[in-house]
Order: sequence, then structure tokens, then C-alpha cells
Amino acid sequence: MTNKNQVAIIQKDITDDVNKSLTRLQDDGLQLPVNYNASNALKSAFFKLREIKDKNGKPALEVCTRESVANSLLDMVVQGLSPAKTQCYFIVYGNQLQLNRSYFGTQAVLKRLMNVKDIWANVIFDGDVFDYEIDGGREKLLKHETKFQNRDNDILGAYAVVKTSDDEEILTVMTKKEIHAAWGQSKSKGQAVHNKFPQEMAKRTVINRAAKAFINTSDDSDLLVDAINRSTENEYENERKDVTPVEDAQQQIEQHANSEEIDFADDQKEESEQEIIDAPKEKTEHSKQAETQSQVQQESQQQTINDMPSW
Repeated sequence: MTNKNQVAIIQKDITDDVNKSLTRLQDDGLQLPVNYNASNALKSAFFKLREIKDKNGKPALEVCTRESVANSLLDMVVQGLSPAKTQCYFIVYGNQLQLNRSYFGTQAVLKRLMNVKDIWANVIFDGDVFDYEIDGGREKLLKHETKFQNRDNDILGAYAVVKTSDDEEILTVMTKKEIHAAWGQSKSKGQAVHNKFPQEMAKRTVINRAAKAFINTSDDSDLLVDAINRSTENEYENERKDVTPVEDAQQQIEQHANSEEIDFADDQKEESEQEIIDAPKEKTEHSKQAETQSQVQQESQQQTINDMPSW
């Protein structure tokens, strides 16, 4: 898979298979965003994939199984995400390719849900005035006052707000300790990205916490929900430490296979039939923040992977 002709053939074959599977899912009721172009998203994804390497410096398209590449791309288009908009990125885990969402991507996905009007997250800095209460069993934001100079202070926590179609605002709050505990479950060894971009990663963490609870109680298509959950949990470690990555990946495949499977012609299969792994993140107004998110993603791709996810 090292020359351009081989890569082009692989790209065409996988794209064809993803499009066939996507058509079946749409026949089953999956609806893509009105302005979403799956073909353009796939082209953008393959452009990114040619730049991605594993921890040993080998190209992703060389070391990853064709099935894992196709399944990651399928999850991408099911969620209506685009790498060109920094909404998602890919990481190599052993011989498996996995899809992760960015902060922008999670916001975009949540806005696709039927009863979500908007979602946002903010960081609470030392010196801020932050207050909330429990109203009817739910957390409710009362006040958050901050100053520009506080952004250089220590982070005390973060919160996310999901605004529903009936204008209800659902609050999720995480303390610094809770955020660090979530980072401790990340596959990124040493948490270099978290330490370098703590504000962005804190917002990403709390927005994922809010999304997880909200998505699993929504009435939207299970096809969409399954894809969202897989991408969310792809970046977190499995609590089991007594199995190797290869053994754990195989267990995930055998025990948690998804019902939708990418079909390959017999002469294209590199492995025996392998099903999709059922492994159980709004672009801001400033281009500088988008550039920061892109840097976060690029560094995330280079981190050493430890275990499979379960968070």
C-alpha cells in the first residue's frame, strides 16, 4: 500500500463500500444533515488519512485493517461530520483505525438531535463568580461572571449547557478534580494535549459528559446514537489492564459487534469476516481557536495508545 496507485485503489474500494452501507442505513431511516455532502467528507477524510501514521511512523492505510478504516468512515458520515471543518479526526490503535470527534464535532452532532436548539461550554477560572442551584432535581445556572485577566488563572472547573427546543437549559458542571479524573481515562499517554491546551480540553470533556447523558435519553435514530457513542468512547481506556490491545480489540469485535457490517468482495478481504466494532467531540467566532483545535487534534494523533475504551 505504499505507492499512489495502490492507495487510489484502496480509497475507491472503501468509498464504494461505505456508500453502499450508508445507502442501506438511509433505507432503514437514517437522515443526514440537509447540507451534508458525504462524498466530499469522504474525500477530505482520505486526504487526512494519508498524513496519519501510527506510533512507529507507518502510514495508517498500511497498518490498519480495511474493515476498521471503512467502519470509521461510516461512523463519520452517519454523524454528518467532516474533517475539513475540524469536526473529527482519526487515530491508529494497533491495526485498528478509530474515529474521534472534536469539540466542534460534538456540538454539531448534538444540534442534529430533534429537541436540541444549541449547546455550549465555558471554563470557570479562579477569580470568576460562579453560582448554580438544584431546581426540581436539575442543576440550574444562576450566574457566571468573569474578567479577561482571569483566563490566565487556574482552572477551577467547567460547565456545559444544552438548550432544548422548548428553551429549557440543561446544565452539566464538572470540577477540576472531576475533569482530571476523566483525563486520567484518556488513551493519550502522559496527557500532553490536555496539559498544553487545558481550556479547550476542559470544555471538550464537560461537553462530552453532557452529550452522553442527553443522547442516550433522546428519541433519535439508534443508528445515529450508536455512532455517536462509539466515537465518544473511542478515546477512553478500558478499565481492564490484564489483556493486550490485540486481545482486547478481538474481544470487542466478538462480543460487541454492530448489526451493520461493511461488506467486501472475497478477493479484497485481508482478514476473515470482521464486523464493526461496537466500542462502547461549534466552531467559535475566532479563527485562532479553530487553529488551536487543529493543533490539539494533530497532537492527539501522535499519542501512544494504551487500552480500549469504556468511559
